[in-house]
Amino acid sequence: MNPNAQELNIIIEQAAPHVYEMLSDMGKKLFYPKGILTQSAEAKDKADKVNATIGIAKQGSCVFSLSSVTKYITQIDPNNYLPYASSFGLPELRKKWLKELYVKNPSLEGTTVSLPVVTSGITHGVSIFSDMWVNADDVIVMPDMIWGNYNMIFCVRNSARFVTYRSYDEALTHFNLDDFERVIREQAAQNDKIITMLNFPHNPTGYALSKKEADRVAEILIDVAQEGTNVVAACDDAYFGLFFEEETAKESLFAKLAGKTSRLLAVKLDGPTKEDYVMGFRTGFSTYGVAAESNLDGVYDALEKKTAGCIRGNISNCSHLSQTILVKSMEDKDYEAAKQEKFNLLKSRAMAIKEVLKDTKYADGFDVYPFNSGYFLCIRVKGVNAEELRIHLLENYGTGLISIGEDNLRVAFSCLEETNVKTLFDIILSGINDLRK
Repeated sequence: MNPNAQELNIIIEQAAPHVYEMLSDMGKKLFYPKGILTQSAEAKDKADKVNATIGIAKQGSCVFSLSSVTKYITQIDPNNYLPYASSFGLPELRKKWLKELYVKNPSLEGTTVSLPVVTSGITHGVSIFSDMWVNADDVIVMPDMIWGNYNMIFCVRNSARFVTYRSYDEALTHFNLDDFERVIREQAAQNDKIITMLNFPHNPTGYALSKKEADRVAEILIDVAQEGTNVVAACDDAYFGLFFEEETAKESLFAKLAGKTSRLLAVKLDGPTKEDYVMGFRTGFSTYGVAAESNLDGVYDALEKKTAGCIRGNISNCSHLSQTILVKSMEDKDYEAAKQEKFNLLKSRAMAIKEVLKDTKYADGFDVYPFNSGYFLCIRVKGVNAEELRIHLLENYGTGLISIGEDNLRVAFSCLEETNVKTLFDIILSGINDLRK
């Protein structure tokens, strides 16, 4: 094993031995290289005469650039977006995002978490998480309805095993806490380490936990960890902040789990993709929350270096331009007001759908999964196959939806105009009736 990795492992193992145990085999091998990158950083600070270290093209103090590129980016100097960003991400963006975490999650007050490491979108963050914490045949506790890409990331690429719980009660009124607890405790009894993905607001159903549900989920995971099982809890907060109802928990589960007990590792995977409506920027963050016996700062520094090393060995670094624009956006005087305007629009669509679906005529064709947040809602169709219905709606009504399994359709109200809400659900009902004939 590389001495740099061994050095980081010693820091983690001495201060947080259970966190070290939770690292995957790859995670234990990861490190941030001290070769060209370190030498270039040293030269940047000290080489005041000649610096011939970094692999970028420069002329004088300016990076090479093409006018056919720079003419489209008029308010940012090319030196602030064309050179490589650090594998850790831009320091100013990392600090701003960390500061915002405490604003958005007041329960974090008094808890020290790591400095977020920049990933190339939240999907990339999930993949980096998988590389660092998931071994072949590790158990990952998942709901029975999931974002499909989890399978590719965890099972296809890292050979993990999913063990599922029922997402909702049979009446489709609330999150199935009982089944979540049953599966978590069963797997904890059978394994030294369990992993769970906590994705709220949920993709594909658009559900976020109530305050009581969030408290209970945290209690279960903390209790299982305190009873002796290593628990890795990843909070996929891709749709964080898009909470539309009063009783919904407005903080990430990360705030309830970070630093609570030594056998519990909390990882927050989030970013501006949906929070700031910059889907194509491909910028996300990975943040850690642990309890250490000593040297907590050292543990976080080691985990950040392993994460940056994983990024370095994967894509090298993330988009400098996207990160620079995000820093400027977060500093803009209209930032919060602009976000609120878009939030209000999404909430209005969700509320319009709830109003339309009060009509009892739809109950004969489908049930509606509980939804209160995010971008989506799901329906459970009755008496027809969801994929056959999807194709029928597409070919005969010019209407596109996503089928999930044999019974479910996903509706992305994030791209559904309010004026089309009733039309859409009338079309779905008509399609169901067509296929029943």
